[in-house]
Amino acid sequence: MNGITAQHHLHLLSGKTGIVFGYASRFLFFNKEDSSRWTDDEKLKFLLFETLLLVYIQKNGTPPTLKADFIDSLYTYYSKYNSKSIQSWLLFWVKEDKITRLENIFSKRIDVSKGIFDNRWWFKTMSNVFVYLDVILFDRFLNDDDHEALRSYSEYAYNSLIAILLAAGSDGLVDEKEQSMFNVFLSSANLEGEYKENALYHLKHGAGYASFTDLPKNDKLFCRFLLDLSLLTIFGNHEVEETEMEFINGLSRELELEDYDMEESMAIIEHFLLYSDIKNSFLSNKNVYEKVYGSLSSRWTKVILRNKDKLAVELSQSKELVGLIKKSATQELTSEEKEKVKMQFMDIVKSMPALAIFMLPGGAILLPLILKVLPTLIPSAFRDNEVDK
Repeated sequence: MNGITAQHHLHLLSGKTGIVFGYASRFLFFNKEDSSRWTDDEKLKFLLFETLLLVYIQKNGTPPTLKADFIDSLYTYYSKYNSKSIQSWLLFWVKEDKITRLENIFSKRIDVSKGIFDNRWWFKTMSNVFVYLDVILFDRFLNDDDHEALRSYSEYAYNSLIAILLAAGSDGLVDEKEQSMFNVFLSSANLEGEYKENALYHLKHGAGYASFTDLPKNDKLFCRFLLDLSLLTIFGNHEVEETEMEFINGLSRELELEDYDMEESMAIIEHFLLYSDIKNSFLSNKNVYEKVYGSLSSRWTKVILRNKDKLAVELSQSKELVGLIKKSATQELTSEEKEKVKMQFMDIVKSMPALAIFMLPGGAILLPLILKVLPTLIPSAFRDNEVDK
């Protein structure tokens, strides 16, 4: 695989902003500081709008008529929603302009009652995780010219719930906490009719791969989302057991994903836990923090080892980057230096997708791992950049 596809780039950015987890940890285009007085729901609504806009720009660029064309496309897309509640909102607000109607649709999409849920981090953070399906299906709507894409929402949401149930039971038991978590996801999924009944049936009687409907394995964005949800469910217990990792490997094969897909998804989730606004509520225990951080460092080392030959060649062409990498091994980089490293690495990883996790926040703090893995691969011509200990 050469380069990063638009879907791959979208998935990485969605992990960075938090929308894949149903949480707005940062925005794509807007300055987060300007939203300090916004509620979490308001932030998520705005991030959903931004992410849908990104999908549109990926497909159509930025023509002079971008605003009107995007709003028209978005309105056409949501008019195909087979949810009765969304359809009623479209009809109720028929006298309002399209932007107002769309804003009310977003409000309805982010409408999970949090008062009935536990106060733990996964209930707060992931109660709106299924809004990301709107992004996945909008991508299909535009790129596959599938104007009925949103009618697949219930099937996509149902399959997502099956993945969650499989992950919850991968250690041999769906405990009370995991059942509560499933109810949060079920509420977020906004399922109706037969799909909801089948999801509840499998919660009671168990699920297997045969419980999935025909999975659209050609929809890489959706398959990555199933993997993300499964990993989130497992990480909700803090401890990842051997049987759970065996399940993740098996699910990856079932979804026809590559090893780097799983590694990236785990890195994205770990980064989210370590660097998002909710880190304090999740990582209140020092031992938990060290386990998550250690797991992330170990995974990055494996990714770098797999790409070390190609990475050494690419690094040899960037004298400034090599100097900053070596500097990071002995002292903290400045904000400007970290940004410079990130931008230069983004150019390199276009030819090495497995290293695209460097695009995520906090990547610069792990640069010393490169020195650990590539101590002899840095050409001698660049040793004068090394910082003396």
